[in-house]
Amino acid sequence: MKPLAGRVAVITGASRGMGRSIALRLAEDGAHCAIIYRKSAEQAREVVSQIEALGRRALALALDLREPAQVGPVFERIGEAFGRVDIVVANAAATAFRPMLEQKEHNVRRTFAISVDSFIAAVQAAVPLMAGRPGRIVAISGVDSHQTMAGHGVLGAAKAAVESLVRALALELGPRGITVNGVSPGFIETDSSRFYTERGLKRDYSPAALELIAATPVGRLGTGDDVAALVAYLASDGAGFLTGQTILIDGGLTIVSPLHRPAEDLSSR
Repeated sequence: MKPLAGRVAVITGASRGMGRSIALRLAEDGAHCAIIYRKSAEQAREVVSQIEALGRRALALALDLREPAQVGPVFERIGEAFGRVDIVVANAAATAFRPMLEQKEHNVRRTFAISVDSFIAAVQAAVPLMAGRPGRIVAISGVDSHQTMAGHGVLGAAKAAVESLVRALALELGPRGITVNGVSPGFIETDSSRFYTERGLKRDYSPAALELIAATPVGRLGTGDDVAALVAYLASDGAGFLTGQTILIDGGLTIVSPLHRPAEDLSSR
């Protein structure tokens, strides 16, 4: 038996990047999946096809998480289609990579609506569909929640709020048999990471990636599959005694002192 056989997972932002990797891994482990996307309908359908090829059921649903009021009706559709929800992975995020003094009010609202407001709405909608069964809620955070990163001020604040919600929800939902945990990825090879490097930092991606690899103890960048493996564990029965935690997965990058940077990097400063 697959570890998640017969369970139903809902993954936001699952048409590409880490969300896609997470959905495919949960499907490989036996879960049927509801793929939530905003505008990448064709990519979402491709993920559905890949999941169905594994012998699982899958459904792609458009949802604009900038409008939290839309979350409940989408979960109702998921309940009608699958009859239950066992796993929720809140992965979607968006922001504008600008200095704080240049941030626009609408971007602040949008960032928090997607990462915070809609996360709360998703949990509220999912819990009744868990119907007394052990449930798993996983929120994807990021190192910007505790490390200052250029242009990440608003998103980092939203992710820090998410990590606080992870703890609060773990306390409230534990008696129902539902665990709530966070995953905080470091630099992961995705289109979003490339976009941030090139547009947010105004740096060429390849040399920047090589600098990170040189400073990372495991000697490589992270992948969507790395994150997906951790999410799959948190969604499993084996993680039933683990709750209220946000786990950092960055290959050891953030444990390294600046003094341990490559000599050529230090000499150039």
